[in-house]
Amino acid sequence: MSLQLNWKTDESNWVWNAGAKQMYTGIVQAMVPVKFTSEAAGLLTFGIDLPEALQGDLERGASVAINGCCFTVTTIEADEIQFDAIAETLAITNIKYLAPGKEVNVERSAKPDAEVGGHILSGHIVDTAEVIRIEDEENNRHMTFKGHPDWMKYVFNKGFLALNGCSLTVAAIDQEKSEFSINLIPETLKRTNFSLLALGDEVNVEIDQQTQVIVETVERVMRDRYNV
Repeated sequence: MSLQLNWKTDESNWVWNAGAKQMYTGIVQAMVPVKFTSEAAGLLTFGIDLPEALQGDLERGASVAINGCCFTVTTIEADEIQFDAIAETLAITNIKYLAPGKEVNVERSAKPDAEVGGHILSGHIVDTAEVIRIEDEENNRHMTFKGHPDWMKYVFNKGFLALNGCSLTVAAIDQEKSEFSINLIPETLKRTNFSLLALGDEVNVEIDQQTQVIVETVERVMRDRYNV
């Protein structure tokens, strides 16, 4: 079931993330190759050719998710758009591995009343997860990733998780090993760079914000009331 966003300011209506500058839906709109990269001290500049279908109303300062990471458009030259990744972004995401020809997932920030076919994302990456197993069956790919205990507490079986900007459902989880798995259908493999992943590759992880709020609220209540 999909969800229609309602950004009305009337308090009687549900308002998503009031004051947010951008949001994404977790539905990858294009997979394109990196056109160029340029490195400077603490900075990586890179460019892609954006498909014409995604160029509408695009301007400098707009937000675009690349592999799930929110970037600001710094330059527009015909079809080519450019972004800057600072040291903090490079440290915690797979953007540091970009090179000319490497395919990335792309999503424009959502407009008011956009359909949320996945789940609401901010484009704020918490970490990367390493591909540790790939199991292919007819019309299905099962992939297992190594997470980190710091954020694995927010990952639940059948819960939402965004990997490389793609909204996915957790198929299985092993908290003791900090591992989780997802299933990919042929359409997802065709539209995203999951089809290109190999063992040892890293994907960007964005945890579900609502899940994080619930877990941290319960932890705080248990700590404050019961000292646990």
